[in-house]
Amino acid sequence: MPRDSEDPNTDVQYHLEVGPGDVADTVLLPGNPERLEKIVAHWDDHDVVASHREYRTATGSYEGTPISVTSTGIGSPSAAIAVEELARVGVDTFLRVGSCGALSADVAVGDLVITTGGVRQEGTSDEYVREDYPAVADHEVVAALVAAAERLGYDYHAGITASTDSFYAGQGRPGFEGFEAAGSAQLLEELQAANVTNVEMEASAILTLANVYGLRAGAVCTVYANRETGEFATEGESRAAETATLATHLLAKMDEVKREAGADRWHAGLGLE
Repeated sequence: MPRDSEDPNTDVQYHLEVGPGDVADTVLLPGNPERLEKIVAHWDDHDVVASHREYRTATGSYEGTPISVTSTGIGSPSAAIAVEELARVGVDTFLRVGSCGALSADVAVGDLVITTGGVRQEGTSDEYVREDYPAVADHEVVAALVAAAERLGYDYHAGITASTDSFYAGQGRPGFEGFEAAGSAQLLEELQAANVTNVEMEASAILTLANVYGLRAGAVCTVYANRETGEFATEGESRAAETATLATHLLAKMDEVKREAGADRWHAGLGLE
């Protein structure tokens, strides 16, 4: 018989140290805590509401739309904790904002990749559902991210994202002193053959948990590395943050349009204006 959580505090979450009312309905999820300041720079106002371990949380507004951000640290285990605890205090929409490696020479460093679905190469989501359960981005979130990138004039690509548990062996890179994991030499070629667009470390777990709990999620990442050409540059970092911020505002407009139309889901026929 499963036991209740050993944490006696039912209001403030154990890892994130946020409680009801601390965060907006939509939360952006960068990995790096230092990215928080770069994200809120695009907002009209904000307050830091919690900072504990790798988790830093701020809440503010953009064009009148409430918005929050919580850093998750690196990898799916800590990202899943963030989703779990944010959902417990009322969050219903999650937008991963990060960096990634592109798998095609046609995707330039500095471009954006908007995730439509994920390859669950991480192990965290396996703790929740069977391995053939899909990691799918919510279509409203994808539409809002695409619309935001279009309005901002940023080059973007929409496609399948592979999420791994290792930056080195799990992404086909050599380990310490040139160590090569079994199968790593073929890994990128197999993903490329399957038309996977990019690789990172959190998206598929976030998407899987959101679907399991009936919530919305998506991801937008700036390309730092092109694994086909070997190019690497930490440029265009703010583009993903700005795109996700505008997408949050557009999602709020979508929700308003749905309410006015009496529709359960937003679709292109409803428009945004």
